[in-house]
Amino acid sequence: MRKYSALLLGSLMMVSTVFTSCEAVKNTSNQQRGVAIGAVGGAVIGGILGNNIGKGGNGALGAVLGGVIGGVAGGVIGTKMDKQAREIETALPGAQVERVGEGIKLTLGENAVRFDTNKSSLTPTAKANLDKLVPVFNQYPDTNIQIYGYTDSTGTPEYNLTLSDQRAASVKAYLSSKGLSSTRFVTTGLGIADPIATNDTPEGRSQNRRVEFAITANEKMIQEAQKEAGK
Repeated sequence: MRKYSALLLGSLMMVSTVFTSCEAVKNTSNQQRGVAIGAVGGAVIGGILGNNIGKGGNGALGAVLGGVIGGVAGGVIGTKMDKQAREIETALPGAQVERVGEGIKLTLGENAVRFDTNKSSLTPTAKANLDKLVPVFNQYPDTNIQIYGYTDSTGTPEYNLTLSDQRAASVKAYLSSKGLSSTRFVTTGLGIADPIATNDTPEGRSQNRRVEFAITANEKMIQEAQKEAGK
């Protein structure tokens, strides 16, 4: 996660340098500068991240950053994502909600989505918490949702990869059973990859057993944002 943040910061610094060194910038408004930097920044960041992690690759952070559009259209999408992120935080206070680029990275730890040991079936508590997200997801139908399952390092990497894939699929199946279109979801199991805490302690392993969501604009939202930006 840290290497993506550093890459993003470096890209933004490069874009900022390009624009602040131009004499013409002095005659533009803050809004105009923001849109211009957003347009170029989106291209730079999207291109770099697309080459390194791919759209939807290496977890929720990669999926969100890989789809950066930038410019006015990106700002329109970002405003909608701001609102959705706030509603997710209200609906499920225990969730870790991060607004990244023009999407949302949502992390559900064991306190929100817990699985029994060596099982992929959702516990009653997990179902109850996912139920809280359904109204929000229903309110924003023009988003794609990628679900990533993770485990701690206990057991073989091969076993954990399969288990994490099954757990992500269980989350998709449950949300789909609640009326959300299954076509919105893509699931991936990443097993022991990308730990967010040490696997040397019970507390750290608990944090690593998680489910992440990458919430991004679908093609319809992108097209509508581009039309609005062109007005």
